[in-house]
Amino acid sequence: MARKQHHEDHVNHEAWAIPYGDLITLLLAFFVVMYAVSTVNEGKYRVLAESMQSAFEGPTRTLQPVQIGNQIMRAPRDGTRAGMDPTQAAALPRDASEPNPSKPSVAQQDLAGDLEQAMGSLIDADLVAVTSDAVGIEVQIKTDILFASASAEIGDDADEIVAKLAEVLAPLDNRIRIEGHTDNRPIATAVFPSNWELSAARAARMVRAFEAAGIGPERMIVAGMGEHHPVGDNDTADGRRSNRRVILIIAQSAEAEPPPAEQTAEAIGDPTTPAPEGEGV
Repeated sequence: MARKQHHEDHVNHEAWAIPYGDLITLLLAFFVVMYAVSTVNEGKYRVLAESMQSAFEGPTRTLQPVQIGNQIMRAPRDGTRAGMDPTQAAALPRDASEPNPSKPSVAQQDLAGDLEQAMGSLIDADLVAVTSDAVGIEVQIKTDILFASASAEIGDDADEIVAKLAEVLAPLDNRIRIEGHTDNRPIATAVFPSNWELSAARAARMVRAFEAAGIGPERMIVAGMGEHHPVGDNDTADGRRSNRRVILIIAQSAEAEPPPAEQTAEAIGDPTTPAPEGEGV
């Protein structure tokens, strides 16, 4: 019986291509990863660097926006800049489109103009002064044209002043702070034991007059300042005359609280006629 012939297995000479292909794929993936790692996102790198610098050394010093993708991170618009205190930031120029908190608004400027027009003759006589800033409007009135010596009763000649002021202020909703001020000469009467009572009574009397003229009482605040916030020299008659005053501070809006009057050296000019030199006025 013939023996069955044994055939040798077929040898695959292309078997090397499989591990070679795997090797090439792994090398491609490796170089892709290396390339991705070697490409630095400049924006994100700068953000990381500034964060690290801020953590270890303090605030960053850049004033430029930081580009991240398609967005820009800008500095806060509250007047501060990175690496600068508010005093330095206030000195920087502002963009024309940004509101300037150091200047009065258009509405405030218009109101100040209306008050100046209403008080024109008294301003010319240096008996009234109107100033305006971003906080509000201040109207200083010398009490010599409002009250008699050592009195908190408004004189007949002052009714016109109250009426003119109320005509401008009554249609508004801004809050008003009315301050009474005296000179430093002592007063001791049954009605006014000290300048505290006299200054507060004069401010309260102005509030009552404004209320009667149509200004809502809920808008007004009374403050008696006594002799403790002079704007003139109490050793001279002219200085004492400047210190005897009533100040109206009109807030910038209905929501804003009218602040105390700024105490500066710029007192209202001397009146044209001297006031009586009674005690504590």
